[in-house]
Amino acid sequence: MSADTRRQLTDRLGRMRRSFRAWRGQRPFWGGLLTVLAGIPIAYIPYHDLTLGTLTLRMATTAGAGSLIIGVLLVVLGLTMWFQPQSRVFAGIAAILLALVSLVVSNFGAFLVGFLLGLVGGALGVSWAPGEPVSGTSGTEDTSGKGDTPDEQSVTDAASPEEAAVNGNGRHRAG
Repeated sequence: MSADTRRQLTDRLGRMRRSFRAWRGQRPFWGGLLTVLAGIPIAYIPYHDLTLGTLTLRMATTAGAGSLIIGVLLVVLGLTMWFQPQSRVFAGIAAILLALVSLVVSNFGAFLVGFLLGLVGGALGVSWAPGEPVSGTSGTEDTSGKGDTPDEQSVTDAASPEEAAVNGNGRHRAG
């Protein structure tokens, strides 16, 4: 492998990472991921047999079809948060309600794992808000004298350190 080939590979991986980061920043990514992960144990555990030596424990419930439906709906709602971020509030509230219903229907919400993931994922989906786009400096002049760039001005205008740490696109930055 030559140095030129290695550079092309790292450049391509860097571009893919940056484009994924930009895609992830425009939607409630973590809420959708946790909601998708909540649906998997809720749908799977009621149909799974646990074998301990020669003893087989069957965890199937009479509401196995309900568990499957709840699990599939949670996966669909998580994907909805990713690919339709405009409906994040509906998807988040529906995920929270389905996680609550899974407590009764699906072995205590797949032994509380799916319940907690669905609850947190739905809450993250509801609470996520798109960041304001960073405005360019063309055509605008800074007459306040507080900063030369929009980032410096937003940092100096912030009321608290938490607000100062948030960049214009909603992401936090270190420092």
